[in-house]
Amino acid sequence: MAPSTDAPAPLAGRRIVLGVTGGIAAYKSVEIMRRLQDLGAHVSPILTESATKMIGVKTFEALASEPPKTSLYSDSHPSPHTYLGQNADLILVAPATARILSDLRTGRSDDLLSATLLATEAPVVVAPAMHTEMWNHPATTENVSVLRSRGVTVVGPAVGRLAGGDEGPGRLSEPETIVVAVVQRLASDADLAGLKVLISAGGTREALDPVRYLGNRSTGKQGHALAEAAAARGAEVVLITASPLASHSGIGRINVVSAAEMATAVKAEAATSDIVIMAAAVADFRPVSVAEKKLKKADGTPQITLERTEDILAALGQSKRSGQVLVGFAAETNDVSANAKAKLEKKNADLIVANDVSAPGVGFGHETNAVTIHAADGSQTQVALSEKSQIAHAVLDAALARLGSST
Repeated sequence: MAPSTDAPAPLAGRRIVLGVTGGIAAYKSVEIMRRLQDLGAHVSPILTESATKMIGVKTFEALASEPPKTSLYSDSHPSPHTYLGQNADLILVAPATARILSDLRTGRSDDLLSATLLATEAPVVVAPAMHTEMWNHPATTENVSVLRSRGVTVVGPAVGRLAGGDEGPGRLSEPETIVVAVVQRLASDADLAGLKVLISAGGTREALDPVRYLGNRSTGKQGHALAEAAAARGAEVVLITASPLASHSGIGRINVVSAAEMATAVKAEAATSDIVIMAAAVADFRPVSVAEKKLKKADGTPQITLERTEDILAALGQSKRSGQVLVGFAAETNDVSANAKAKLEKKNADLIVANDVSAPGVGFGHETNAVTIHAADGSQTQVALSEKSQIAHAVLDAALARLGSST
């Protein structure tokens, strides 16, 4: 990870606050700090009281860019959290315990690190580390979801050996992975500034009667991750979603339910968009007629006739203007590459993001995904199993590379 001698260090001149909390993985924060410094960053450590019981302050005094801070009241500056927060280009919390995730979500600030997190407008990256039961707890799951919706980058956790000899999800991601996420977040902050990005998300629902509907397994997580990533990179984002997931206030949001509603909303926004990403799982079929009252078992088995819905991606491909980038998704269970290539050509798209939703940890409902990005010029980019936020940035990178070259 050392910077090349013939190129500027990727983090040169960047001021990064490194928050260290009291997880058993706190010892890895030293390596993270050194890697950030090797890439040119000025690192200001903040250790919580619990962190000092896991790793010595003297270590950071010897190796950090400046002396570590441990208290709101032990610094010569009258308001240390304010100047740290205002001067930071990015705040990284690694490891991030369940407690600090909760504090950040709710706005609680009873120590220097939590106060600094509230006193900044800089991007925030957190690398959770905790026992599997804590990571899977509904409170933690909700906290992480809300933080992602606010634009916080969440790295990991990984699956592996934990404290006490247990094994499972909750292990701190490797230092190199965390540092790469920091570099990507800082490098990507404004490269979409001035561009309008339209993103669809979630699975549409086609009514059978006032109670039931035809649907699919899409949760909207990947589409919402794309919206958050695009907003973090400076784009004007319009998110058209059939998902109940939260989205932060910087994203223009249009809620829809059915494929028809999705089509109407997408067409209204697409003409003025520079990049259009159709990540939604839009129903291919809908009932020809919808029962006015709930269908009852006593009335016998209903005979439901289906009709095709409008192919939104194909319609966008036909009306695509010069210079606009159109991205589609292909969720497949077999012949993934062949189906993606056929869809790419048939829909007149610039990119198709294909994934095998039958693979472990991939696709619907998961926090992770693994995709191959197929381009109209025949090139392919494979992205291994990663957090959906990382997949989102890879898709945006590919779309940005195509911008201006599409016809």
